[in-house]
Amino acid sequence: MVTYLYWFGIFALALGLFYIIGYKIDELKIAAIAAFSVLVIGFVAYHFHFQQLFVKRYGGVMTIKVPDDEVHLAATWKDDNLWIENYHPETNTCHFREYSRGNLLQGRVTIKNCNPLLRQPPAAAK
Repeated sequence: MVTYLYWFGIFALALGLFYIIGYKIDELKIAAIAAFSVLVIGFVAYHFHFQQLFVKRYGGVMTIKVPDDEVHLAATWKDDNLWIENYHPETNTCHFREYSRGNLLQGRVTIKNCNPLLRQPPAAAK
């Protein structure tokens, strides 16, 4: 919900600038540049700062696609970054992937011989 409010505010600000500068002051070229600038700055701010912050703290909206050849196991937050754990059955490896702000600094950890989907029999009591 917060994500939708953010985008509503960005579009309202861009349209408001376009209306005020374009029609009230009669400067359409400057109005178009101002509205476009607000949209670009809003997109960059959302993508590089607000997206995960909204999702984690305020119940925003975010979609991540699991690769076709992997099985999703878990997801967790570390600070404001989302870590996703997937299992690749053909190579028997687990992959932890970090989705950081703007997807610039993404970490990746691979665990070989992970095999989380097979249950191990309980150890025999001594």
